[in-house]
Amino acid sequence: MTILHTPICDLLEIEYPIVLAGMGSWGMGTPPELVAAVSNAGGLGVLGCSNLPAAEIDRRIAAVRSLTDKPFGVDLLLPASLAQASGSRAAVRREIREKYPEHWAFLTKLHQTFGLPERPFQEDHVISTKLIQEQIEVTLNARVPVFAAGLGDPAIVVPEAREVGMKVMGVCGSPRNAIRQVKAGVDVIVAQGTEGGGHTGAIANFALLPQVVDAAGDIPVLAAGGIFDGRGVAASLALGAQGAWIGTAFLVANEGGLPESLKDQLVNASTGDMRVSPYWTGKPVRAVHNEVSQAWSDSGLPALPTPHQRVLMEDFKEAAMTASRFEITMNAGGQGAGGIRSKRPAAEIFNEIIETTRQTLDSLKGL
Repeated sequence: MTILHTPICDLLEIEYPIVLAGMGSWGMGTPPELVAAVSNAGGLGVLGCSNLPAAEIDRRIAAVRSLTDKPFGVDLLLPASLAQASGSRAAVRREIREKYPEHWAFLTKLHQTFGLPERPFQEDHVISTKLIQEQIEVTLNARVPVFAAGLGDPAIVVPEAREVGMKVMGVCGSPRNAIRQVKAGVDVIVAQGTEGGGHTGAIANFALLPQVVDAAGDIPVLAAGGIFDGRGVAASLALGAQGAWIGTAFLVANEGGLPESLKDQLVNASTGDMRVSPYWTGKPVRAVHNEVSQAWSDSGLPALPTPHQRVLMEDFKEAAMTASRFEITMNAGGQGAGGIRSKRPAAEIFNEIIETTRQTLDSLKGL
């Protein structure tokens, strides 16, 4: 039986080259229980904390540490540009009403169409430069083993992370972005094909991964996007990656934080159901296609920049989730959802990925 161990395992101090993608959906983030389960199974669990205030990130880091003594990471978004907006959600709403009245009217129409009373999202913070700086500071102060930049340029983080002994990962969706990650000095580059869930690029894995490996030079690369079992991991290794960054397969884990109805959506989704839309957050997001994303597309309105579009849709999401209308809220996930058939414990999902990777590699020897 093939031994599944690559140099990145030694770099990250893990047993197997499988990393849980740092996922965050509508402020829920990745549950500490899921992160710890992946780390305890021999991989690297990563907390998705993109929309969480610093105090909540600190609490979740402590929760992970109470559940495992294994390495884990924190994933934050470092967008290259943010629309000029106040850090107050109420202020952003006022800006939308004043500057983008057609979008505000369309949101009102959506509430009426689906019979949802308005129920504004209660958290007052929004994605802003100030929030991101606070998120970075609390993560560095906690000396988490790995910092992952799920979006943007991690150059501002690398020097301080080095000082406290943290490794830094950067996610890219194009060869050009890979070069930026190299210049930033990251320890690991995650090459995410368009097949991936959540915020994603436009280049498919088979074209992207070899180009990123070439651009990365000596920096190890993890493959991401559409990988839901060991066959995808084996293919990634053949294309030059040293492991895989896997998200959607773990969204349906028992330890996952999604409501059961959203897990069921992913289990029952076809690959074609997982489509990219800019209307959920203001940036391209792959999620289960539904009546709401179709309505925005049909409206002819352009997506507002972040954080304006996100604030609009977080208000709609709050109303939909409160009414248990899960079929019309955002359910981010990758095209690998088409290959997922059941909800199971994270360790079982992880172990099956490892086993099928070994089986695939062994079968290739016979060719």
